[in-house]
Amino acid sequence: MTGCGDEKKAAAPQLPERTCFGVFTRSDLEPLMGYGETVKVDSPVDLRLTAERRGATCNVYVDGRGRVLVSATRQPLGQHFTWPPTDANQPAPDPLPLGDKGLVRDTGARVTLTCEGAKDSFELEMVISGSVEHMKPGTSRALFTNLMTKYVDVAKQQTGCGSQ
Repeated sequence: MTGCGDEKKAAAPQLPERTCFGVFTRSDLEPLMGYGETVKVDSPVDLRLTAERRGATCNVYVDGRGRVLVSATRQPLGQHFTWPPTDANQPAPDPLPLGDKGLVRDTGARVTLTCEGAKDSFELEMVISGSVEHMKPGTSRALFTNLMTKYVDVAKQQTGCGSQ
């Protein structure tokens, strides 16, 4: 059994300068990347959701393992999103003062917005989740709060949420 204790972790993989609908910079997502050699981003260019294009998802993989998931879903006004119940075995989520309703957990954040405009009204749900096992304990909620704050701002612009 030679070499088992001598394995070295590969450095964090290099992300593109901007990713996930152009929302996040390399430095925004680096804390969630962990170690590895190959990064793959599967994402549409933008988040311009319409009645026909109701959802968009960005996945970031490191060596084939999912590290970051960012999604947005649009639905008609009044249908409301249903959120999964809180797992009693996990720490309780904290409220996130963004949009109509927001929560942040150790592994991600979720926000809903009601978007009312002169031409179009709809509801929007945004979700960010990430792999946090390689982060310093107690730091992930602050990271997800910052990421979601940035995401909400860009999502409003790209989806036309609230535009007249």
